[in-house]
Amino acid sequence: MFEQLDPPAEDPILSLTVAYRDDPRDDKLDLGIGVYRNAAGATPVMAAVREAALRIAEEQDSKSYVGLAGNEVFNQALTSLLLSGTPTLDRAATIQTPGASGALRMLGELIAYARPGARVWISRPSYVNHQPVMEACGLEVREYPYFDPHSKRVDEAAMLAQVAELGPEDVLLLHGCCHNPTGADISWESWQAIADMAERQGFLPFVDLAYQGFGDGLEGDARGLRHLAERLPELLIATSCSKNFGLYRERTGAAIVIGESLAHAQRAKGHMQRIARATYTMPPDHGAAIVARVLNDDSLTQQWRDELDGMQQRIVRLRQQLVTAFREASDSDRFDYFASHRGMFSVTGLSNEQIARLRQDHGVYVVGGGRVNVAGLSESRIDKLVEAFLAVGA
Repeated sequence: MFEQLDPPAEDPILSLTVAYRDDPRDDKLDLGIGVYRNAAGATPVMAAVREAALRIAEEQDSKSYVGLAGNEVFNQALTSLLLSGTPTLDRAATIQTPGASGALRMLGELIAYARPGARVWISRPSYVNHQPVMEACGLEVREYPYFDPHSKRVDEAAMLAQVAELGPEDVLLLHGCCHNPTGADISWESWQAIADMAERQGFLPFVDLAYQGFGDGLEGDARGLRHLAERLPELLIATSCSKNFGLYRERTGAAIVIGESLAHAQRAKGHMQRIARATYTMPPDHGAAIVARVLNDDSLTQQWRDELDGMQQRIVRLRQQLVTAFREASDSDRFDYFASHRGMFSVTGLSNEQIARLRQDHGVYVVGGGRVNVAGLSESRIDKLVEAFLAVGA
């Protein structure tokens, strides 16, 4: 059986991690996989997360199954975090999933079941897993214009022109904040325009909010999502606790359906539970239990918010320091886009040849397409990155 299988294509990000790990150079620099690192180069366990985990370890008296929808206390707390202040909480239904990728898969399967002929539109470029997950659900995937490689900003006119052509058979997949891979986010005016068009044309927005808190803070990063939720009868949301709680390996996410009524949303939840049963049955509980504990304890919530704000502000400072260092070293403003981008990533426009030279000659690892994980950079390594970029002709 297995000798007939073709060699599988390597994952472009995870294979880079293996190559970095096997590189013997002491001064190598990993700006590939999307994890936050502190000034010491470590991905820390947040203090609020550690305290919640200790309390759970002391108090938990069972490891019994949690059910197809996962931890319902977590579901309620995370939904409130995303939709706080909106009336849509009364018509939202949530299941816990194994990370945001699990949420994408559950919602993709739900779309395929509810509307088999639906087309899912993703940005060009988009998160590397968006297309394969949607196609694995049997959905047709198309792209809408998004990133202008020259200005390093969103081409909002081209994007909105394409969105204006969508209809009831279309699903528009949007990045809620901190666009992956580009770091370039749409404006508030574009969120409003998308809501107007969705209301008028009948397409379904689907928001992937994997980085809430890393761009403009918890509230600012949810502003566009909440506007869609308030304006539209239906909305799909995939969200993750990997970044803002630092729970990467715990695979903690959620799929949220906002329906025209709570009954409709609950019906969708029931179908997602059925789909989950045939896929992974139920998600792991540890990460969800931690998030539920943090968000239901005022002191832990405040501690977590303070830590998250500190991480977000440090990313902003790293971006500003990069711009300053590039200006001084290149006598040019062509790298100023680093300061205008949000969240972990920026797309730099490096060619495949430049990316290969960065890795071979300088031990600097970035993802194909030139995506740089700014949040993985230490202040002490900024000069190395600038020197390497300029050496390869960036």
